[in-house]
Amino acid sequence: MSRALQSEPIPPPDPLIATSCFDFLLIELVPLAQRITDKIHARDKVLKEELDRSLNIHRSVPPPSSTTEPPMKPDGSTTGAPSTAAGLDDETREALYFRLNNMGYRVGQGLAERFSTNRPRPVTPLETIKFICKDLWPLLFRKQIDNLKTNHRGIFVLTDVRFQPLSRVSVDRRAGPRAAEELVRRAQVYLVFPAGAIRGALSALGIEATVQGETTEIPTATFQIKTKGAKA
Repeated sequence: MSRALQSEPIPPPDPLIATSCFDFLLIELVPLAQRITDKIHARDKVLKEELDRSLNIHRSVPPPSSTTEPPMKPDGSTTGAPSTAAGLDDETREALYFRLNNMGYRVGQGLAERFSTNRPRPVTPLETIKFICKDLWPLLFRKQIDNLKTNHRGIFVLTDVRFQPLSRVSVDRRAGPRAAEELVRRAQVYLVFPAGAIRGALSALGIEATVQGETTEIPTATFQIKTKGAKA
């Protein structure tokens, strides 16, 4: 066979990922982070009780007979009704938000470093925010930010009128206005990861800031950015 008839090897195609995968990942991140937080808190509680018990023994003081330890599951958590993000105590909610925010921070930081390599680096804070709105946000949520406001003193407000993770949420209108209010309250936790992603992207581009996500109507999401030294 002549060389002209020999077919050249076909390079493997680029890997493709369904666009819905990231949406499903965001949906599962919150219960995953909550399960991890509950497990860590349950383990810390058991360790503290064991430490207190050992100290009581060394002091020849018997432990109180009125306290009983909750039965443990094989995974190390206590039995009982599962809690939801909206019904957590302040300490657990703070730990859950901290974990989700740090997850988003690492994602946003990595994306900003990866996709700002071959393009001019933003110089001003406003250019950096526009980079997040027009270039980074579509990578995460397949659309640009719909509205950007600033007071030109270091405070920016980003509005996504159809935020993808909240666009799949529905509410039974027959349950009345309380059902919608409860849904909005429970949806707040799903904005912690994106807020962390914004904060991580800003950090990768040299801007220190705090980011707060909020929603007052599903599926609209608003993110307020306060850069270091911002003035209201």
